[in-house]
Amino acid sequence: MPAGTRVRWAVVIATSVALVATGCGSSGGGGGSSGASGTGGGVVTAWWGDPQNPLEPANTNEVNGGAVLNMIFTGLVSYDPKTSAPSNANADSITSSDQQTWTVKLKPGWKFSDGTTVTAKSYVDAWNYGALSTNKQLNSSFFSYIQGYDQVAPASGNPTAQTMSGLKVVDDNTFTVALTQKFSTWPATLGYSAYVPLPASFFSDHAAYLNKPVGNGPYEITSWTKSSKMELRPFTGYSGTNKAKNGGIDLKVYTDTNAAYADLLAGNLDVNNGLPNSALKTVDSDLNGRFLNTPAGIIQTISFPLYDPAWNTANAKLVRQGISMAIDRPTITKVVFTNTRTPATDWTSPVLGTAGGYKEGLCGETCTYNPTKAKQLIQQGGGIPGGQLTISYNADGPHKEWVDAVCNSINNALGNTKACVGNPIGTFADFRNQVTTKKMTSAFRTGWQMDYPLIQDFLQPLYFTGASSNDSGYSNPQFDSLVNQANANPDTSAAIGQFQDAQKLLIPDLPAIPLWYQNGTVGWSSKVSNVLLNPFSVPVYDQITVK
Repeated sequence: MPAGTRVRWAVVIATSVALVATGCGSSGGGGGSSGASGTGGGVVTAWWGDPQNPLEPANTNEVNGGAVLNMIFTGLVSYDPKTSAPSNANADSITSSDQQTWTVKLKPGWKFSDGTTVTAKSYVDAWNYGALSTNKQLNSSFFSYIQGYDQVAPASGNPTAQTMSGLKVVDDNTFTVALTQKFSTWPATLGYSAYVPLPASFFSDHAAYLNKPVGNGPYEITSWTKSSKMELRPFTGYSGTNKAKNGGIDLKVYTDTNAAYADLLAGNLDVNNGLPNSALKTVDSDLNGRFLNTPAGIIQTISFPLYDPAWNTANAKLVRQGISMAIDRPTITKVVFTNTRTPATDWTSPVLGTAGGYKEGLCGETCTYNPTKAKQLIQQGGGIPGGQLTISYNADGPHKEWVDAVCNSINNALGNTKACVGNPIGTFADFRNQVTTKKMTSAFRTGWQMDYPLIQDFLQPLYFTGASSNDSGYSNPQFDSLVNQANANPDTSAAIGQFQDAQKLLIPDLPAIPLWYQNGTVGWSSKVSNVLLNPFSVPVYDQITVK
């Protein structure tokens, strides 16, 4: 991995907290690039998939919706598109004397695309809305460290308050945040889209907002036809530094990755980061070198429904461990993905670097191909619950080939051609709706694209009890305790050790099987240039230029 793309958390966070606290530096929504707004009307067409939910920031935790939110919003902090290092964007400073009570000062004069002003109230109202349990926002738990969260989102029953006591508006450009414990790296998390501000119109005419979301980022939505196309154009009133270098982005919805690739080759699509696996062997030559294959903060996994009693037993743990050992990761990543994936040996990403919490080999033999022991463990655990493992996935994504390969590997280990089968489910939105409503009865495809460059982000949102993306329903009080201790620890090295200790608990419990670390891939037409992927594997849309 090139040194320029490695994220060293110990270094990055120490630097970023200093920047945030002093108000030095600003990077806008995309991390510090500058440029004129527009290039004479040159519009970029790009691949896209329907988001799971309407584009409420606190209710969007998947990549399709997130890509749009990051174009139309800029939060307090943003991440550099090359290194992912955080720095101030809409925030002028975020300071604390005790790492628990924080004062946030905004850069004055920022506007939403509807012409209204971004104020401290825009953030406080947005965060309170996102946290309130009756609003049913998927990212509610991202606000759980703010005092008063337990009252607006109790573990059971109705809220006893409508707003969090830890949020206070001081003046138009200042608000304070009181956390429930010390959280030394809290400012570095605030580039995630759940923390963006919301305009008053979001609350006064919610239906109109959902039909045409309003933000404060480098682009604004000019039209949106669901399941077809979204048109975004540069927001001329944008105050950030990463102004659009093109005349806009047209996002085209595809339900067939092969059709999208054909459009790219024909010049009917400019940017495609949803390439089918079948194209990876020839894409570089097909596009005359207009192709990137770069490391990204993404891990792919297979999760299990631990909310189903059949999967939540001591014997089922052994079965899950056996299933993991039955998967020949090296062969699958080489044959199916043409080396655009690397076999996973922990639950994070090599992009973090060893100083940032990545620990190669942490999963040990549980993530190592051993068909003999795999069969023994599955038999010892009483066999696969229900007699057959089904791996569910969204049929509109490039997943069938690798799911079939995983099942073939498991079937070969067990000597049973029907032990594992793939289960395609409609669209991404259909699939995710079944996952988030806890309707799965067997294994299902999961993956994680980091929200911010911290080891914490690979663990807490996915495996902490009740967390926003805890799709498996996993709950381990010891894991939760270690994560809380790590968050509160001002010593970065010690905190990383605690996070890794928490991660070690996932080895025997195995709520999700690590499969492989994913590279970001993107191809583009001869009509555009300056195409790059950020460490989150998303095109840096505002920097794309039209020839």
